Amino acid sequence: MLNQSPVLILNLFALPVPFGPMLLPFTKMNGAGNDFVLFDNREQTIQLSRLQVARLCDRHRGVGADGVMLLIPCASHKADWAWQFFNSDGSTGEMCGNGARCFARFVQKKTGKDGDFTFETEAGIISARFHGERVTVNLTQPFELRLNQDLALSIGTQVIHSLNTGVPHAVLFVPDADRAMVQELGPEVRRHPRFAPKGTNVNFVQVLEPAHIRVRTFERGVEAETLACGTGVTASALIASRLHKFGSPVKVQVQGGDELEVSFNEHNGDFSDVRLTGPAEFVFEGTIEI
Repeated sequence: MLNQSPVLILNLFALPVPFGPMLLPFTKMNGAGNDFVLFDNREQTIQLSRLQVARLCDRHRGVGADGVMLLIPCASHKADWAWQFFNSDGSTGEMCGNGARCFARFVQKKTGKDGDFTFETEAGIISARFHGERVTVNLTQPFELRLNQDLALSIGTQVIHSLNTGVPHAVLFVPDADRAMVQELGPEVRRHPRFAPKGTNVNFVQVLEPAHIRVRTFERGVEAETLACGTGVTASALIASRLHKFGSPVKVQVQGGDELEVSFNEHNGDFSDVRLTGPAEFVFEGTIEI
């Protein structure tokens, strides 16, 4: 349960709006070190500009986060709830695995929903199941699996694999994740013409032992390495399972030190019932002027 905490009031230097600034309550959460700012927008009164989102996520002038999520009603009526998700640069995001777990616990707290439920994202319908402070989310069907692609990079041709787990991911296997060239190769692969026009997230994967890997991710939209990326962990686990003949589940150690678990079914080369399990933690609550 979230402990009572003092109110934090911040001024976001928001853009002028016709009705003046709004004082909004928010919740700060993190999933395996991937952190987010969440708002309850079921009344549909909050509209954030790209600049406002970026300032919210600014770690010097705002709350600081890898992304922003808003809880909204599901307009399609295909799920119990829906979200709006924004990357830290203010761009919209289709899906975020760690964010999905945090969003699920946020919805549970705000609505009092007891038991499993679903919510709609741009990538599709996500279901959530709770195990105390750990959450399992069923992700959408992965697609566009491509293995053993030769990619010309500044350090020479590298073998890249790719898979879309709600958002596009490239995977490079490395002998030592600690020494992986995340800051150098991450931006280069992220913007490579092969992945144009939207680019891709980039994962550097070390196989620790059978069904146990370590992943470091350079995230599109954050434009930097994050402590964890749920969809990247999932793409890495599925590709590793295919190439190294791993069974389900696959344990994944992320840069923040947490361990996530990816479970799945595989039949005739296709993945289904893909599930991501890991922590989703409340950090603090506050109020901010938008």
